[in-house]
Amino acid sequence: MKIDQEKSEFLDEMLNHWQEENLLSAEDADKLRNSYETKSFDWRRLAQYSFWIAMACGVISLGALLIDKKILTYLEQLFDASDFMISALSAVGAAVLYFFAFKRKASKAHQVFSNEAMVFTAVMLTANAIAYLGKALDNGGGHFSLLILGSVIIYGALAYVFRSRLIWAFVLISLGAWFGTETGYLSRWNWYFLGMNYPLRFVLFGAFVTGISFFLKRSKRLDIFYQTNYICGMIYLFISLWLLSVFGNFGTLEEWYNIKQLHLFYWGLISAAVCIASIFVGLKYRDPIAREFGITFLFINLYTRYFEYFWDTWHKAIFFCVLAASFWLIGRRAEKIWNLEFLKK
Repeated sequence: MKIDQEKSEFLDEMLNHWQEENLLSAEDADKLRNSYETKSFDWRRLAQYSFWIAMACGVISLGALLIDKKILTYLEQLFDASDFMISALSAVGAAVLYFFAFKRKASKAHQVFSNEAMVFTAVMLTANAIAYLGKALDNGGGHFSLLILGSVIIYGALAYVFRSRLIWAFVLISLGAWFGTETGYLSRWNWYFLGMNYPLRFVLFGAFVTGISFFLKRSKRLDIFYQTNYICGMIYLFISLWLLSVFGNFGTLEEWYNIKQLHLFYWGLISAAVCIASIFVGLKYRDPIAREFGITFLFINLYTRYFEYFWDTWHKAIFFCVLAASFWLIGRRAEKIWNLEFLKK
């Protein structure tokens, strides 16, 4: 069996440890070492990163095209098409790509990344079709959140049919965009909705999406989306909590500038408490996602507070000396865990 370099090194360390502890004989250890082989190069990871870079470059290229007025004017002259026509062409292109992606998934399921790249392109065309349809139907009312809600429904149906986690991620991104724009529309684009600014609203939204994940986990048809939903919900929740710890429940930067950061200390405590609770749940129920999100954002919160409270009061030499010492201690501890030093004691 061929395995990655990192896994091979880990197995070598464990076999050596078990042999030193007399849990394995030399013959059994050699037999186990001969049962696996280190890959010379991780071509799968190269393929994955290459497709990701290709898709990212495609999005950047499209964005650069759309903000260049000269190119847009030239295209408008070249293709004198209505918004309805552009929407229809984009929808047809998306449908064709979805069709071929579905066939490739059935016949070439092993080509995971090229299949997902095709689905991603189809998703972008779907978004373009919805955007131009909204532009064609726009009556000046400004209630464009309904269009985003329509995209949520369309992406949801496509994700269910294609069983695609990638499309489900776009469902959650679109759902977040709809939530933000709909609450903005209902509040007449004021900074507050029911007394909450955007970070506080998205804390509740993130908690809701995270909670829905456990419903998906129990569903036989939707459990494939559980992990994607869970991770996206935690991203919404923890980033919003971090922003809330920095800006508090203030609607404008002017209000925020006029208060001392110490007055927002209780938001930082709430954010840290949620992180600690997430770590506890992750350790108790062996949930690596909850554990890693809790640990990561607890460190982010601690270092954010450090910059807030000591950047202006400490000499920069002392400030960066303490910062360097803290990262050295973290790095040393991580190195011990990585080298499995706790097993050698």
